[in-house]
Order: sequence, then structure tokens, then C-alpha cells
Amino acid sequence: MSSHREAPEISKDPVADSTDVYAFVSPDKPDTVTLISNYIPLQGPAGGPNFYEFGDDVRYEIHVDNDGDARPDVTYQFHFTTEVRNPNTFLYNTGPIDSLDSANWNRRQFYSVRKVDGRRSRLLASGVPCPPCNIGPRSTPDFAGLADAAVTTLPTGEKVYAGQRAEGFYVDLGSIFDLGALRPFQNLHLIPLSMTAGVNATAQLNVHTIAIQVPVTDLTRNGRRPDDPADAAATIGVYASASRQKVLVRDDDADRGTGPFTQVSRLGNPLFNEVIVPMVRKDRWNAEEPADDKKLAEFVRRPELAALLPVLYPGVFPNLAALDADRADLVAVLLTGIPSGLIPGFQNFTGPTLADLLRLNVAIPPATSPSVFGLLGGDVAGFPNGRRVFDDVVAIELRAIAGATYPLVDGTFTPDAAASAVDDGVGPDDVGMPYLARFPYLGLPHSGFDVPAAA
Repeated sequence: MSSHREAPEISKDPVADSTDVYAFVSPDKPDTVTLISNYIPLQGPAGGPNFYEFGDDVRYEIHVDNDGDARPDVTYQFHFTTEVRNPNTFLYNTGPIDSLDSANWNRRQFYSVRKVDGRRSRLLASGVPCPPCNIGPRSTPDFAGLADAAVTTLPTGEKVYAGQRAEGFYVDLGSIFDLGALRPFQNLHLIPLSMTAGVNATAQLNVHTIAIQVPVTDLTRNGRRPDDPADAAATIGVYASASRQKVLVRDDDADRGTGPFTQVSRLGNPLFNEVIVPMVRKDRWNAEEPADDKKLAEFVRRPELAALLPVLYPGVFPNLAALDADRADLVAVLLTGIPSGLIPGFQNFTGPTLADLLRLNVAIPPATSPSVFGLLGGDVAGFPNGRRVFDDVVAIELRAIAGATYPLVDGTFTPDAAASAVDDGVGPDDVGMPYLARFPYLGLPHSGFDVPAAA
């Protein structure tokens, strides 16, 4: 998964586990940027009677660095509050939920949005409602209407949504974590497999999404909307985090936190902590700031997976490890952004500071004919230039590790043609619910009535 169960300790705390981050120029409103962070991975839709929800004791944040030092310049904070109307029932709802203030909905959530800009912290809104989970046709007969009602425009102009959505990240999870199996290349694997078509492990799962659509001018360092992709001020760095208070007090009625907040989860580029960071350092990485990532640069320069894949798949992945050279291309893609001059009309360079950030050039307009392979598909509006909900980040990163991005920094090496075609065999068509062409872009969540609980 992009970052689902990616570290030993945070895998035990799914409410605070950031699973995916997206950042893109809004295709239907190109004077804005949409920022999305997902939490609570691998949700089975039939998860009642205590359906999934955000944590009242977690501080959720989406951060933007606009001056290249890998430290937040603009942060949006989200705090949630849960209200129980009837303490004498075990039910989530006692009848159909036909509105966000339905008397039948027993356990509702609300949230506040705060913007931290430099030393200034402003409360933008409070009491913003979440929609319920999508339970089924009797309990949530018009879930689409409830979800639309939960899209809120703040007095300051931002548009927000916080609630359940369909999992939009697709991956053959069961195959990849079976010793790196890629079903399309099973005949080259050391242990042949019986199935060659990829299987999207997330096709019937949900997540909890925090999405905010912000004017470009609110995110850039000079408060302007750049129109030249070569402008250094056009690139922003994005990451999300979740924090808990340092002290947990266990009372008879409930646990409660006290003391200052400390970060327990973060995410920038997909799969970074999952497959780059060694296991014993994963939880430490979650607690650190991106500005400290230079300590892990060695694992980007010489990633373990790059040496493993040519052994598993001879002839598919070139043996770049045999070159005995640092992967400067992966450093550019993941830690600094790609400088001007390497790709015509493109750059997302934030400077020499090594940091895991999702880098977005806001001067590059949305693609009229997007490629799910983003930059490797000739689409400069796609990953690793930000990340759209449909981008095939697994295939892109597999191809990058295989050497497809190596010529960016070293023209003496030409990767095997297969390196530019390898993937895990799944794509956007394998997503269980269709993406939307409008905010919040991720599809409506699956209902528990339609998707049975796992046996």
C-alpha cells in the first residue's frame, strides 16, 4: 500500500495512520490546489456497529513548504469532536439518515479547521459536519446527497471535506508482499505463479479523507499565481501528518491525552517509508520532520529494492546495482525535486535540502489528456509532479527503481526497454468506485450492505 501498515507501531494505531497524500492543480478549478490526506487504512465497509471515524484525540495536519527549507510555511490543522445523542443505545443510527442533522443519526462528528501561517494561527471554522459512513440502502439511502452536503466552503474561500471515501489507491498488495511477486512477470519469477492478471487488493475498501481546496495564491511564497513553470516560486512541497499528545491517561470511563502534541505519522511521497526506510527506523522516521531526511539519503541513493528486483526477475529489471553508483535520479525524484533543464518545460525543484516531500509545480496546468504514468508517460502534470488520485504511483516508482529515470542525470546509461513497461498489473479501471471529476475527487465509499465483511 502507499503507506498502509508501513511501520510496526503506527500499524497498531490506524486512526492516526496517514495512508496517502495527493496534491494537484484542481482540473475543474485551476486557480486552486487540492490537497488530500487519507487515514484509517483497509476499512471493511461492513464495519459496524462501531463504524470508522476520525480520532478526537488526534491532530491531523496538511503542511506546505514554499521556500525550499523543508519546513512548513502554511499548515491546515483539523481537530474532530464526536457527539453521542442517545447514550442508551448501541446503535450508530436508529433509522434512515436523510440529512446531516438527522435525529436518527446517533453518533456524529464535527471538526474545526485552523490555518497556521508563519507565527499566526487562525481558526477558519468550527463545527463543520462530517457525513456518516455509508452503511447501506436502509440506513443511508442517499449517501451521495449526504456526502455532497458535507462539502463546505469556508468564509475564507477554502473548500473542505472530511469523511469516508472509497480507497482510490490501487495495488496488487497480496502479490507484492509475497516476496516481491509481480503477476505479469510470474514466468520469470523463481517460483512460478498460477495467475498472471493483477488483483487490486483495495478494490472494495474505504478510507477516511481530509480534503481541502485552496487558492494557489494562499500557498505560494509571494502570494501570487505563477504562470511560468521555470519560476522557482511555482514549486511547493507537501506532506501530511498526525500527532497525539505525549501522555496517555487511562480513566475508568475513557482514555485521554495530556501534554504537548508529538508527531506519530507523516507521509509525502507514496511508498517512501514503505519500501525505502529500513524497518527498525520506520517509526522514528514517522516522528521526524522532512528537514531531517538527509540521514536517510543513503537508502534512496542505493535502495534495497533496486538490488533485489534484478535477482527475482532476470532480464526485466537491469542490474543497476552492478554499476556501483549512487542513484542521483531517485534523489532528484524523491528528495529535491527535478531541476530545470532536464525535461523541457518542467521542473519541481525545491532546492538542495534533502526531504521527502510531494513536490508540485502550480504553474503547470492540468493535463487535457492525462496519463496515469505521469511524468514517465509524458504528462508533466502527473506524479512525481504532485500526485493525482488516479496516478499509477506503483508502476511509476517500480519503473524509476528499474532505471527508467536514470537518464535524467546520467545520459550514459539507457535502461532496458522492459524497465519502462514494468508494473504490478492493476490500474484505475480496477478501482472499485469511480473517481469524481469534482472535489473531493475520490469516489463514494462502498456500503457495508453491498460489500460483505471478510470471513
